Amino acid sequence: MDEVFKALADPTRRSLLDELFREDGQTLSALEERFSMTRFGVMKHLKQLEEAGLVVTRRRGREKLHFLNPVPIRLVHDRWVSKYAEPWTAGLSDLKHRLENSMEKVFEIYIRTTPERLWEAITDGEIRGKYQFGMRISSDWTPGSRYEMGHPGAPGLLGEGENLEVDPPRRLVQSMVALWGDDVKSEGTSRVTWEIQPVGDSCRLTVTHDQLREGANDQLYGGWPMILSGLKTWLETGKLLTTPGSLMYSSR
Repeated sequence: MDEVFKALADPTRRSLLDELFREDGQTLSALEERFSMTRFGVMKHLKQLEEAGLVVTRRRGREKLHFLNPVPIRLVHDRWVSKYAEPWTAGLSDLKHRLENSMEKVFEIYIRTTPERLWEAITDGEIRGKYQFGMRISSDWTPGSRYEMGHPGAPGLLGEGENLEVDPPRRLVQSMVALWGDDVKSEGTSRVTWEIQPVGDSCRLTVTHDQLREGANDQLYGGWPMILSGLKTWLETGKLLTTPGSLMYSSR
């Protein structure tokens, strides 16, 4: 948490995050053009944001792209804000997310667990329901197999897709079709990649949601910070994390 607050304390670094919020996946050169400082200065600020987990980088050919990672900010929210926040707070956050235009979203989080236990939490239907809004996932987890997502309180399937790559406990690539409403059904198929990398006594989990159309409905990707926060909480403490998403079907 200290690294996050230190990174956010500087107005230039906050402006860099604002710029990535406006347009995700930018190169250093593109970001440099928007600030009246040297390339080295922009690099130093980006390095601090990366160290705090607020920015994630990905190589695309010769280019290095920078993505805003909202998960650390979500963890701050869950620790000090969510207990007191009214539902309208989440509504305002959703409104802000709807302003985004992006083809790809990258989320990263560190979890104190083993790769095997993390893989189980991703692929076990009962465990998945503990942190993904109560949704259960079912599949035989072989390459090319189908998976389905549902909820006991929902009238039908909430999502489905194909397991494109299955490499336990390192990498899972899935196509995804959202089915929980007509507005997301019309978005068609996108792709979700789960990547697990052991780091000492922890794992770095990176979730990349891509193949989204320009201006895609943010319901497709806006829930990832809540899901990953819930996953971390459950694996590290054995407790459930209450989020707006987890309350979605609670009254049904």
